[in-house]
Amino acid sequence: MTALQKRMIEDMQLAGLNPRTQECYARSVRQLAEYYEKSPDRIDEKEIRAYFLYVKNEKKWARATCTIAICGIKFFWEKTLKKDWSILGLVRPAREKRLPVVLSRKEVITIMKNVRFFRYRACLETIYSLGLRVGEGTRLQICDIDSARMVVHVRNGKGGKDRYVPLPKRTLKLLREFWQIHRNEEWLFPRVGRGCHGNYNHSDPINEPFSIAVVQMAFKEALLASGIRKKAQVHSLRHYAEFLIMPSSNKECRS
Repeated sequence: MTALQKRMIEDMQLAGLNPRTQECYARSVRQLAEYYEKSPDRIDEKEIRAYFLYVKNEKKWARATCTIAICGIKFFWEKTLKKDWSILGLVRPAREKRLPVVLSRKEVITIMKNVRFFRYRACLETIYSLGLRVGEGTRLQICDIDSARMVVHVRNGKGGKDRYVPLPKRTLKLLREFWQIHRNEEWLFPRVGRGCHGNYNHSDPINEPFSIAVVQMAFKEALLASGIRKKAQVHSLRHYAEFLIMPSSNKECRS
């Protein structure tokens, strides 16, 4: 890590950006530097303009991807380099007007049935029933479940905000059933270590939650196996208001 990268990371930490945002911003600056094969503090306005024309016209980046890159580079120049570059206010792409992918109740049931492992289905069904973003779901802790008031404390959501969401009885039952399998004292969805053959090693537990990538992959594989041709993602579950928790099945897949 260079001194410049370290300073940017420290600036993001001082600004209170969450780790996911820090990772995205740092990657945006790194991609810019790799494109020009030089330190980002030596890149000028014309080069930034040319870079965003390239990613828009050649790479065909989506608006959200471009926006993240702009915000990351803007933070680097204004906060880390203490410079004010007017070009950063001119390259923001137009807002796209696209309808979200919405899954029907039947489609959600079909996808959930095709999730291979019970641990990932438990996580996906919790995300679905509580209306969570994937990162919010994977980071849920035991202490976030308030069974007395039947609510879940969602911490550090979008914009760094906390909130409470209702906890359906069937979701609580599912979470208790899954906890009987892993018995982790901190995480609702703890990661399975390598060499455990899909089972939790209670004598040597790994005290980390599921990664976002592994949950997204589980959903993608289930979507493919279900034969549904919609371009759905885990986030698509948030666009369906009615919650669903299916009874547990497939005893051999419960790990």
